[in-house]
Amino acid sequence: MTAVLAIDGAMGEGGGQVLRSALSLALVTGRAFHMTRIRANRDRPGLRPQHLAAVQAAAQVCGARVSGDRVGSAEIHFTPSPVRPGDYRFDIGTAGATALVLQTLLLPLALADGDSSVIIHGGTHVPWSPCFHYLDWQWRPMLGRLGIPFGLDMPLAGFYPRGGGELLARIPGGARPSGLSLTERGALRAIRGLSAVAKLPLEIAERQRDQALRRLKPMLPELSPALTVTELPSHTPGTLLLLLAEFDAGQACCFALGARGKRAERVADEAVHELAAVLHSDAPIDPWLADQLLLPLALADGPSTLRTAVATSHLLTNAAVIRLFLPVDIRVDGLAGGPATLYIDTHTKTATEPLPS
Repeated sequence: MTAVLAIDGAMGEGGGQVLRSALSLALVTGRAFHMTRIRANRDRPGLRPQHLAAVQAAAQVCGARVSGDRVGSAEIHFTPSPVRPGDYRFDIGTAGATALVLQTLLLPLALADGDSSVIIHGGTHVPWSPCFHYLDWQWRPMLGRLGIPFGLDMPLAGFYPRGGGELLARIPGGARPSGLSLTERGALRAIRGLSAVAKLPLEIAERQRDQALRRLKPMLPELSPALTVTELPSHTPGTLLLLLAEFDAGQACCFALGARGKRAERVADEAVHELAAVLHSDAPIDPWLADQLLLPLALADGPSTLRTAVATSHLLTNAAVIRLFLPVDIRVDGLAGGPATLYIDTHTKTATEPLPS
């Protein structure tokens, strides 16, 4: 019998990334784990509602045996069984991030033998997580490029602090991810984006768009960014500005969310600032996508090379967790917090050295 993996939840950046990656990998590999010190580096350590939702959702799709699955728990035992494709519905119960629960389940369900659908109720546009439109504009197309197609829909947007949103994913089974070589982006071809409001005057979205265009024009005088203004179906108020830069190879996506007392112009400035940082680098993708591609590339049928503008703490932590479950070589050419090239060799059978810190 394969030994249960002992995982320190405080490793690396010590947040929810350690737990979510371990859950995904347990579902894919069938390997049980015991995690202690969950989210030990956060102000409110232990399982919060969105982390508990990820644990319970992962358990449901495979009939896992779990202990410690309660809000505030600092440790869990998770013993998976084979993943069962099907139709699933989960409710976080708060404005917790639906995106992070979906990202925990997507790859295991995509690799399963049958089709699945997943409905998740909670927050679709909340701080410190990818919003629905980032998933739909950036994450979904890139996973499709790797051979992991799926559909996304958002019947209702859910903004912090009330949530109330709904995310729907349709996931064909039988995916076989392929390797990726993406180190040079070529020319910047276009910038497009979305300025949106929910349960607020459309004029706010127009101000976000206008400020973004004012900021982008001197940066990119040769381009004419196309920013759409729209209203989102929702029971909760909120705003979004998302920008997508399309290169000859690759694309980068940045966004910012509104909040009570936060001016529309500041929302636009935040999104433009993030995009400018990526454009000033030589990376073909944004740093958040690099982190989100690491697990599927670790399961691909060939090696991958990926250039990122920033080797984030999330990415380095994700790599460390992947190494615990898989015989894969992940090498980072660059320092934490700076530009880096990732090398992922899925054919290695030897352990690797720790990532740089």
